[in-house]
Amino acid sequence: MGTLRRAIPCVLFALVLLSEVHVWLAEAQHCVWYGECGDSVIVPGKKYNCNYTGAPVPLPAEGHDLLMELCPGYYYGNQSMCCDVNQLNTLKGSLQLPLQFLSRCPACFSNLMNLFCELTCSPHQSQFMNATKITDKNVEEVQYYIGETFTNAMYNACKDVQAPSSNVKALSLLCGKSASKCNATNWIEYMFDINNGQTPFPIIPIFSDAPVSVFTPMNNKTFVCTEGLDDGSGPCSCQDCAAACGPKPVPPPLPPPWLIFGMDAMIVIMWISYSAFLLIFVAAVLGAWCHRRRAVVSEYAPILDSNNPLSLNSDKSKQDAVSCCETLGERFENFLRGVFSSWGSFCVRYPSVVILGSLILVVASSGGLFYMRITTDPVELWSSPASQARQEKSYFDSHFGPFFRTAQLIITTPVDEPFLYTPYFGGPDVPFKSILAKDILHQVLDLQLDIEKIVASYDGKNVTLKDVCLAPLAPYNDNCTILSVLNYFQNSHAMLDHQAGDVFFVYADFHSHFLYCVSAPASLNDTTVLHDPCLGTFGGPVFPWLALGGYDETNYNNATSLVITFPLNNFLNNGTNKGKALAWEKEFIRFMKNYTNPNLTIAFSSERSIEDEINRQSNSDLGTVVISYVIMFVYISLALGHISSCRRLLVDSKISLGVAGIFIVLSSVASSLGIFCYLGIPLTLIVIEVIPFLVLAVGVDNIFIIVQTLKRDERMPNEELHDQIGRVLGDVAPSIFLSAFSETVAFFLGALSNMPAVRTFSLFAGLAVFIDFLLQISCFVSLLGLDAKRQEGNRLDVLCCVKLADSEELKRDSFLFSFFKKVYAPFVLKEWVRPIIVAVFVGMLSFSIAVVHKVDVGLDQKLSMPDDSYVLDYFKNLSMYLHTGPPVYFVVEDGLNYSSREGQNAVCGGVGCNNDSLVQQVFTASLISNYTNVAYTPSSWIDDYFDWVKPQSTCCRYYNDSGAFCNASVVNPACVHCRPMTASGKQRPEGEDFMHFLPMFLSDNPNVKCGKGGHAAYSTAVNLYPNHTGVGANYFMTYHSILKESPDFIYAMKMARELAENITQSLNHKVFVYSVFYVFYEQYLTIAHDTALNLCVSLGSIFVVSTILLGFELWSAVMVSITIAMILVNMFGVMWLWSISLNAVSLVNLVMSCGISVEFCSHIVRAFSISVKKSRVERAEEALAHMGSSVFSGITLTKFGGIVVLAFSKSKIFQVFYFRMYLAIVLLGAAHGLIFLPVLLSYIGPSANRAKVMASNRRLHGTERQRLNF
Repeated sequence: MGTLRRAIPCVLFALVLLSEVHVWLAEAQHCVWYGECGDSVIVPGKKYNCNYTGAPVPLPAEGHDLLMELCPGYYYGNQSMCCDVNQLNTLKGSLQLPLQFLSRCPACFSNLMNLFCELTCSPHQSQFMNATKITDKNVEEVQYYIGETFTNAMYNACKDVQAPSSNVKALSLLCGKSASKCNATNWIEYMFDINNGQTPFPIIPIFSDAPVSVFTPMNNKTFVCTEGLDDGSGPCSCQDCAAACGPKPVPPPLPPPWLIFGMDAMIVIMWISYSAFLLIFVAAVLGAWCHRRRAVVSEYAPILDSNNPLSLNSDKSKQDAVSCCETLGERFENFLRGVFSSWGSFCVRYPSVVILGSLILVVASSGGLFYMRITTDPVELWSSPASQARQEKSYFDSHFGPFFRTAQLIITTPVDEPFLYTPYFGGPDVPFKSILAKDILHQVLDLQLDIEKIVASYDGKNVTLKDVCLAPLAPYNDNCTILSVLNYFQNSHAMLDHQAGDVFFVYADFHSHFLYCVSAPASLNDTTVLHDPCLGTFGGPVFPWLALGGYDETNYNNATSLVITFPLNNFLNNGTNKGKALAWEKEFIRFMKNYTNPNLTIAFSSERSIEDEINRQSNSDLGTVVISYVIMFVYISLALGHISSCRRLLVDSKISLGVAGIFIVLSSVASSLGIFCYLGIPLTLIVIEVIPFLVLAVGVDNIFIIVQTLKRDERMPNEELHDQIGRVLGDVAPSIFLSAFSETVAFFLGALSNMPAVRTFSLFAGLAVFIDFLLQISCFVSLLGLDAKRQEGNRLDVLCCVKLADSEELKRDSFLFSFFKKVYAPFVLKEWVRPIIVAVFVGMLSFSIAVVHKVDVGLDQKLSMPDDSYVLDYFKNLSMYLHTGPPVYFVVEDGLNYSSREGQNAVCGGVGCNNDSLVQQVFTASLISNYTNVAYTPSSWIDDYFDWVKPQSTCCRYYNDSGAFCNASVVNPACVHCRPMTASGKQRPEGEDFMHFLPMFLSDNPNVKCGKGGHAAYSTAVNLYPNHTGVGANYFMTYHSILKESPDFIYAMKMARELAENITQSLNHKVFVYSVFYVFYEQYLTIAHDTALNLCVSLGSIFVVSTILLGFELWSAVMVSITIAMILVNMFGVMWLWSISLNAVSLVNLVMSCGISVEFCSHIVRAFSISVKKSRVERAEEALAHMGSSVFSGITLTKFGGIVVLAFSKSKIFQVFYFRMYLAIVLLGAAHGLIFLPVLLSYIGPSANRAKVMASNRRLHGTERQRLNF
């Protein structure tokens, strides 16, 4: 009995509990709504759901397939739902855009559908939904209780999903703000907000994991993006799911700087080396000095000792004591002397024949100038047709069309009035910069519309922007692509002024529309009450990073500049259409130069701007160049003469001979240009500007040597004028031939360069130098003979018909020769001066070696513009404001099979794609953009095609009767889905299916119901085989990160090529990377190697030629080569000190400096080698005295006057690469040739050739004239 009493309370409690559970279960089974009733007054075209609190209703049979399509995980036994077929159809229509963008990640889309299926159809609605506003039969507001766990899981599965065609994350298009500002809760709030254009009534989400009042939040099972679904769908790809990628790639650390003792290693090494050299050198000098103090023995004592059989004073010389090489050298020297002596005598005896023949040859050669073509196309100048970049450019242009032309504005404002925008619906204040003020935007829009109205003229016809612009949706939409924030407002003043509100408040205006569009630029309409479109009038998105500048991170409201870009069609092998584009650009430039607005500061440029400004610069600097040459010409004309007295001023002057010499130099240049023009080789501005300078330096030096040698020579007894000039030519011509032939061979070998500009320069320069040499030893010698006869006949210079009374010419040395002979040469070769000179020059060499690796590589585009060019402002603003680099294309060459699963997986980035696919590798590279310079995930036509063709989507449809494509916007019962709603139909299309629907995708324009149409984004990205039998070449586009200086461009290209090579190896199929700037910067990848190779080849050729022409004196050639090498190394030191970068222009100058250096060195060395003085010091002194004055007056003074004028050029490129480098070439050449080289020869110069000494002794035996030992 007691036990029974104790059991009764327990039974009663159990009954009460069961009754409560029964009540709860009953409540859980009722609905909140069922069916659709009245039209929504908030969102036109949408309907309210009907209020219904009864039990779930069995779903009609015609709705079963639709339920399984939308909510495949919700099979509720008896199919009793809280929704009817109409609601399911509405749900399907409302979720088309999320389907198209999120279904590429099955877990994400499954979770999203779970959210909406529970909301729309769940038989347990009353557990987590509460209708808070009911009018008549309409449910006008509900509360939706959602578990925080579910909310976060759904967001985490979707946050990384990409939208391939837009290079952004999908949530940027589906969250109402940029993906970076989207989170788990505000995404759901946005989807349930009536302002998104899809939700017919407010749905208020309440997030909680714990029960709230009588409601239990919906917290269904979710899938993480790394796991597959129950229906067999695989996990999301790494591109769409960061968790599937593993750890984020870490770029390799930058190589540490090479330091020793915390300082640059090269500097330390060179300091140590220099210090060691000084110690050794000083010790050697002191040792030699002490040795000489004990006994002074000349190296020529055996030669001067009369008791020695080799003495000059001995009659018992024996040839068998002379080496074979010395004999061979003497015979070769004697052969050259004989040939040139005979030839010189002939030229003087028959001047008319020689001069007339020379004129005929010059005129014939120069006739080729009538066929002259000047290349100003930068591509032709800097990139070899055989180079990788040129070949890839040709492939790209031929398959996809050339990269579009651009006209671009970068607009800032001097108005400094930032302002705050306070959103009506709450949220923090948003700061805006002055450039985004409405009145400024209106003014910019006026400018933009005026540019659209520009009318140019070409071939007698009007050309407007629409005739040349890029219109990606033509012919359906012929609006021009204009990348401008004004396109967020449809380029309309009315849209810019559009606002919604009442008399008290403004709910939305241009601020809210701008903030939405920059966060979701591909959205068809914003989610504000305005519902204005964000897509541009041309049918595509305007990405904010392309239309705004000067902002921080992604705070586009802080932008300080607007960027307006007009892409224009480029045309391959179509002169007419290209001419139209050029004409419009010319009118655009004229319009912008004349445009003024006090509130706007505008920097602008067009595709033709750089080439136009380079041409204008060349014309503007023409006067500077002419003045430079006039100064040199006047100096040459006056300096050649030697005035012995005022009375003989007009007799002894050699103005006419100087003019003739200059004419010969110009004739050699014209002949070289003409011959190559006959061969069809085009000229470049570098050739026209540099070669006259080079040939003038070489030619004038030779002229001074010939004239001054003759001036110092005394005619031998019974010697006629033609014999004297022939003998003098025999003495000096071998030296001239040595320098000219060395330079010619060096230049011709320089033509092996891959750079067109360097190759063309080397060809023209080599031939010009050789022709100049031929004219100088023929035509000039004849003219010299005529001038000598005039002078001997006391006839006036220029006015040769006028004769003065006979008077004796006073023979005396010129001031410069006397200075070099009596003052300069003895001073330089003093015992205590020589060590100082060696120490200084070796120090200069050590410094240059230490900094040679610090010389910058590249060419700053600003240097190529005149100082007053409008393009300079554009370059400045470009680097200051822009945040995105140039587009870059990963091109897959023809031959990959995209109809197979293997081919698809090799390139795509979605579910089931290879982890090392093309898209995946580029995506991975974009994660470390600071290292790779790849800024964004690539747009992927194949991934968008897979989303577009899915049977759940309304995108891919065709007319059942004709098979023709049916756009998603068409309402016609004859339009059916491309693929069936079966397990196989949901898979990717393969085989014939793949190619059957692909042309439809590429012709489909995106619209409200289908944002995946590929016409705008991919119509030019994919080549199809004839009859659509397969896919040919295609590309995947992304962008480089911001690139400002030459090193940035070079590094970006290098990294992109490495990435493309990795992709090629992964695919086992050729993939290359292309960007419009690669063709200009490719040279810099190998320019250090090319420079070293060119200079070494030139130096090697000079060594070989010098060895032969110096009579096989190897050590003399080594002296020449060492000095030239020092000049070249010091040139790099000057380049670093003077901020001269290494590029094709400076490389041309370096090759030229190699040639000019021969002039400074070879004459001195040859004069040293044939001198018969007693010691090396005396031989060096004699060589410097006799040749130094000619070299100094011939090259140094001539060039110095002309170079100084270049400093006043308006062009930076002239100031940097011509004034600075030319000045360095002349000063370094003169310093090494006239200071260091004689000192070097005095220490380690070659010994005298005994055969030459004896031959000279015999040749001059019995004469009393002063020997000129050359």
